Amino acid sequence: MAKKETKNEAVNEAKVEKAEKKSTDKKVAKKAENKIEAKPVGIMETVLRDAHQSLIATRMPTEVMLPIVETMDKVGYHAVECWGGATFDASLRFLKEDPWERLRKLRDGFKNTKLQMLFRGQNILGYRPYADDVVYAFVEKSIANGIDVIRIFDCLNDIRNLQAAVDATNKIKKQEGRGESQIALSYTLGDAYTLEYWADMAKKIEEMGADSLCIKDMAGLLVPYKAAELVKTLKESTKIPVQLHTHYTSGVASMTYLKAVEAGVDVIDCAISPFALGTSQPATEVMVETFKGTPYDTGLDQKILAQIADYFRPYREECIESGLMSTKVLGVNIKTLLYQVPGGMLSNMVSQLKEQNAEDKYQDVLEEIPRVRKDCGEPPLVTPSSQIVGTQAIFNVLMGERYKMATGEFKDLLRGNYGQTVKPMNEEVIQKVIPGEKRSTARSAEATGHDKPELESLEAEMKQYKQQDEDVLSYALFPQVATDYFKYRDAQQTKVDVSVADTKNNAYPV
Repeated sequence: MAKKETKNEAVNEAKVEKAEKKSTDKKVAKKAENKIEAKPVGIMETVLRDAHQSLIATRMPTEVMLPIVETMDKVGYHAVECWGGATFDASLRFLKEDPWERLRKLRDGFKNTKLQMLFRGQNILGYRPYADDVVYAFVEKSIANGIDVIRIFDCLNDIRNLQAAVDATNKIKKQEGRGESQIALSYTLGDAYTLEYWADMAKKIEEMGADSLCIKDMAGLLVPYKAAELVKTLKESTKIPVQLHTHYTSGVASMTYLKAVEAGVDVIDCAISPFALGTSQPATEVMVETFKGTPYDTGLDQKILAQIADYFRPYREECIESGLMSTKVLGVNIKTLLYQVPGGMLSNMVSQLKEQNAEDKYQDVLEEIPRVRKDCGEPPLVTPSSQIVGTQAIFNVLMGERYKMATGEFKDLLRGNYGQTVKPMNEEVIQKVIPGEKRSTARSAEATGHDKPELESLEAEMKQYKQQDEDVLSYALFPQVATDYFKYRDAQQTKVDVSVADTKNNAYPV
């Protein structure tokens, strides 16, 4: 009897042990199932480029940037965006600064951080397509002066206008061991812009030889769950890293980043808090805190970020007090989902209307923009298409008649000189604006007659002002603006202002 009890006890113990093991195995399996592999999200800081381009029309001078560079370099950002876009034009035109000198100074300060720029494909940083030799020279000098990552986009997403810049970057990378090309797809809404469209574009971008891909959501149109779908689609379509750039204009950007990161996006663009929100990006510190303690933890130190925020806060207040930062671009404008107006475009539009004493027409122009966009084939609104559509909308409203007057750039867009739009353009508008003219289906450089080398002739035009090779490129992009700057620079260096000289009597005021 005792033996039987002992045997039963042993059986029961074995059953309990088996059950416990099964339970433990289930818990381990469940834990493994719930555990997400650590995938820290990278942060690209935009305060030195897109943040101030969006909020103060690109007016931050180099002298404001330099004192905080050493601190920013300690953060561990994926990259700092500090050049390109509208900064080049604004430096020469408004700040009387050499943009190349700015880049060199920033490179000297950032010892450990990649520097990134925005590059407008065949248009480089200007408003017309350039020959391939100019594109190559600009890429070469950008990398030589300190740029690590070149984000290349085309305002129409015409992939033909991106190839020359990608090829140039890859060639220099092979030679110098530096330089990365990132293709940015200008995100927009419309019937043609399906998930299949974006997936197909991602595959083409990888085939082109780009190092990474960016979704460039200029107007804050990408809402959270759509972002998750889009990122998932892109990650399934390509093996290269995917970055996301958006603006807070419509109020959804932080939530969009959250869902995008959960869906697998690799890097997000953020702005330090004093220059965040409104028409700028989500705040860096907020996104860092959001992902803290999760598999997506950025690992960035909030104490260092706080120092950077403390530095920029007084400058923000100064910009608000002077009127440089308009309250019109600081709030949430949900109507942006309807009008599809990017942040930089909004601040520029306010400036243009102010100059014409027509600030009361702000709402009318906002409503006219989507109509103009539809007329010219629903292009994404990003430089230069945003300026072209925006300025034409202003003309249409102020003239009291649509297309009574059209800008040269708008005519060129209709002619096909910027490339091909995804949807066809309004034939009635074409006939009213450019009646009987021949339209092109070629790549923008060919369509505008810039298919032959032009760097040599450009240099010949401006040789009297040349002090460095980079001056030729400044002139190539903005001939009049650069010439005015060169004259200003000469006056500063010689203490003689030629613009007020009496050349007839050889009298030069000192």
